[in-house]
Amino acid sequence: MIELIEKHRSFNGFQEIYKHESNSNKCTMQFAVYQPDENIKAPVIYFLSGITCTEQNFVQKSGFQKYASKYKVAVVVPDTSPRGNTIPNDNDVKLGHGAGFYLNATQEPWSFNYNMYDYITKELPQIINGNFKFSNSNVGIFGHSMGGGGAIQCALKNKLYKSVSAFSPICSISQSKFAAKVRINYLDNEQEYINLYDPIYLIEKKERKFSQIKIDVGLEDEYLEDLYINDFEKACQKFNQKLIIGKHKGFDHGYYFIQSFIEDHIKFHISILN
Repeated sequence: MIELIEKHRSFNGFQEIYKHESNSNKCTMQFAVYQPDENIKAPVIYFLSGITCTEQNFVQKSGFQKYASKYKVAVVVPDTSPRGNTIPNDNDVKLGHGAGFYLNATQEPWSFNYNMYDYITKELPQIINGNFKFSNSNVGIFGHSMGGGGAIQCALKNKLYKSVSAFSPICSISQSKFAAKVRINYLDNEQEYINLYDPIYLIEKKERKFSQIKIDVGLEDEYLEDLYINDFEKACQKFNQKLIIGKHKGFDHGYYFIQSFIEDHIKFHISILN
C-alpha cells in the first residue's frame, strides 16, 4: 500500500510524493511521480538521482515537469537509499544514507537494508504498475552521476527498459574514487559483485545492446576524471554499442547543467518509447 503525502499542480499534470513500506529495503521509502493529465498508457521514465539526493532534488531543481507535461510522459523518481534511525549510515556522504549506489549489498550490516537494485528494478516497477495506469511496456530510465551509472547498469541487465540516458554518469564503480568505500563496505571488494554494477564491464560483457545510449557531460565538471566517461565511450566503440554523447563547454556537475539539457533527454526517451 502506498500513501500520498504531497500533491501539487504543475503545468498540465500533478507532481506527487508517496511513501510505502519497502520489502526490499525493509524500511519506509519515498518516491515521486509526475502524472500528466493524459496519463492512461502514458510512457514512463524512471530518474535515478546522485549522491546525497532524495527524491526531492530532481523534482524541485531540474524543471522537468514542463517537458513531462509537454510530451505527456510520466516520470518516477525514487529516493537514493534506505533511510531511518535504524538504517546503517556513515559520516562520509559517499556511503550510507543518500548513497545506495543502486546495488544489492552483500556485507553486514548493509545487506539487510541496502538492496536498491532489487528496489529499482523489481519492487518499484511492481508498485507503479499496481497503482497507476501508465504503460507497463514503454519504460525508460535515466539518471545523474551515481544515478547515471545506476541507470546504465540497470538498463543493460533488464529488458523492462527500452531507453536509457544519463547526465554525468559514474561509468566505472570498479575505478571511481566516489565508489571506493562502497566497494569495500557493501561488496567486500569482491570483483565478481562489483562487476555486476559496473557499466563499462557490462558493455564489454555484451550483456545487452540498445539501439542507442545518450550521455551528456559538462567539460567543467569537477568530477570529470572520476566518471570514466571516455573509457565508457571507448568500450561502446569497441563493442559496437551506439552512443550519443554530448560534451559541453562551461558546464559543471550540478543541476544548472541538468536544467539546460533535460528537455533533450525527455525527447530522446519519447522518440523511442512512442
